Amino acid sequence: MGNANHLSFFQGVERNFDKASKYTRFEPGILQQIKVCNSVYSMKFPVRIGDKIEVIEAYRVQHSHHKLPCKGGIRYSMDVNQDEVMALAALMTYKCAIVNVPFGGAKGGIKINPKNYSVFELEKITRRYASELVKKNFIGPGIDVPAPDYGTGGREMSWIVDTYASLKPGEVDALGCVTGKPVTQGGVRGRTEATGLGVFYGVREVCNTADDMKRLGMSMGIEGKKVIVQGLGNVGFHAAKFFYDNGAIIVGLAEYEGGIYNEKGLDVYKVVEHRKTTGSILNFPDATNMPTSGATLEQECDILIPAALESVITAENAPRIKAKIIGEGANGPLTPDADEILNAKGVIVVPDMYLNAGGVTVSYFEWLKNLSHVRFGRMDKRFSENQNNHILKTVEELTGKKVTDIERKQLLHGPDEVDLVYSGLEDTMIGSYHEIREALLSLDNTVDMRTAAFTVAINKVGVSYEELGIFP
Repeated sequence: MGNANHLSFFQGVERNFDKASKYTRFEPGILQQIKVCNSVYSMKFPVRIGDKIEVIEAYRVQHSHHKLPCKGGIRYSMDVNQDEVMALAALMTYKCAIVNVPFGGAKGGIKINPKNYSVFELEKITRRYASELVKKNFIGPGIDVPAPDYGTGGREMSWIVDTYASLKPGEVDALGCVTGKPVTQGGVRGRTEATGLGVFYGVREVCNTADDMKRLGMSMGIEGKKVIVQGLGNVGFHAAKFFYDNGAIIVGLAEYEGGIYNEKGLDVYKVVEHRKTTGSILNFPDATNMPTSGATLEQECDILIPAALESVITAENAPRIKAKIIGEGANGPLTPDADEILNAKGVIVVPDMYLNAGGVTVSYFEWLKNLSHVRFGRMDKRFSENQNNHILKTVEELTGKKVTDIERKQLLHGPDEVDLVYSGLEDTMIGSYHEIREALLSLDNTVDMRTAAFTVAINKVGVSYEELGIFP
């Protein structure tokens, strides 16, 4: 265990892979093919910034071609390096396999701090990156489909899709070359909150599983459970919001400036307003200030959602964590040492590669929408409402009872795009949790849920390679 801290990020992913691969039936050659990155594109290109030429370092890694297109975000950060992009691409392969999204894993990154550039300069860098990807055939609706990640968003995706379309005139499916686009540019409703909502659905399913709750000595369901969320970014805020809206008690919230705690509960919406007004979550009325974000994680709660940075729970602070369920909203918030300590304590650690897969699941729906060229629900919304109306009228005539206007509105409602996206995501997260849980129960009792998730993923990718028959 001692050298675990010296492993690179990609080596850490490989270590988890090796731990799980011994529970699969595949020969070493197939396991090696699954493990390695198939294509690594490292590039440097010049962009004029102000009155100087700056050479930009960037990457795109396609980890697995067992399914096409490849899929994965693009991050803008000074921490971007080849090892990190390779690790994240590998995790995308396993993540897609776990939630039955038919993509190979990929990832991209540009080594810049976006805060140091004007919008015009960021656009120039993004468009040049996109043209480099087109040049080497590393992007396309059937080849490789990027998405937003740390430091990027819908704006950057709009620039990429526009650059791609201009270099591929007449390509009818050009909108499908990236996901995470604004709705006006071919995006899908529900994508923004998808990862946080997926975290909620996944943890809720743990709480709805009788055997899991019995083992933890907890009551069934989300309602009344005490929750701490670290991070109020896109993932953390939406996860906290859905827990709060569904009856959980948000007792703690943490951000980089520190944290706040109130065992009676915090109003998530008021905390966000307070932060907008004051620039900090600290000094929220009736809440106790926590000196650091890390100190908040150690407070009393049932469920802990680290949704900010990686490696926030380590061998040092893991023994002080009081939560019985940890849902990894961020990528890699637990170190391998922390994992072992918490599993030994009987804590259920719901792994990131399953729990934060809501983003790629809804990205898949967006890609399908782009290929079909029609909004979800457009064909059947009115038909469903008319059918429901006929059924309701018949029931009212037979029973002689009328429903209220509110009930009528709810019963007649045909599905909008966002309803269908939420429904598809909910079904995905519930089904995938039980796949992992079944794998966990079939393995020996020393195995944790992360290893079970890796086993599920390796089995699916391995079967794909076998069925492709690509081994001459």
